[in-house]
Amino acid sequence: MHTRGRILLVEDHTLLRVGLRALLCQDPDLEVVGEAANGRDAISAISDLSPDLVIMDLTMPGMSGVEAIVQIKQRCPQVRILILTLHRADEYIHESLKAGADGYILKDASHDELRVAIRSVLNGKTYLSPDISNNVVSVYLGGGKSGGSSSAWESVTHRERQVLKLVAEGRANKFIAEYLCLSVKTVEKHRSNLMRKLDLHNASMLTSFAIGKGLLAGDSGPAFAACASEV
Repeated sequence: MHTRGRILLVEDHTLLRVGLRALLCQDPDLEVVGEAANGRDAISAISDLSPDLVIMDLTMPGMSGVEAIVQIKQRCPQVRILILTLHRADEYIHESLKAGADGYILKDASHDELRVAIRSVLNGKTYLSPDISNNVVSVYLGGGKSGGSSSAWESVTHRERQVLKLVAEGRANKFIAEYLCLSVKTVEKHRSNLMRKLDLHNASMLTSFAIGKGLLAGDSGPAFAACASEV
């Protein structure tokens, strides 16, 4: 008897999650057995629903996608995980694969590519979107250096890291400008550069990234008290 692939959808945007369910339900070989809006709910749902495959975003409230991957694989190593995300940056790809993801596909992929990715991962293979697979191969051949050059994080300047830390602490642009002796316009430029370099789209994502990098660990306040010239 033919067995349908049991899928759990994990996505915090309801409209996208509903649309994805409708798309997958058109395939007679697939069955969407449940949905979750964040990593914690996904972990609970897996215990109850025993899916074969989890299709999951990386940026969700409460628990990052990477952390969720680690916990899912620790508890249910047989469950396959396909990341479906907007993030193209090498750092996200490598962290996801390192955590145990079995596939990585971008949200601008076609329906046909998504079907190929799902089937590949369900069949025990690793799937990477063509747009990003070359980067991964380049990093592997380069001994871990992205395309033979610095990673996205390594491209962040000292001043941008200062701004990132303060943003993660919840500081407003005006406070950051006064604290670092910069203009508000310069702070805004640094924030824009951070988002572009790290492929992050809002303050909460910057905060999550900073926490992941340990910028707030053990700190009771901003690390740089003295004014410096604008950079």
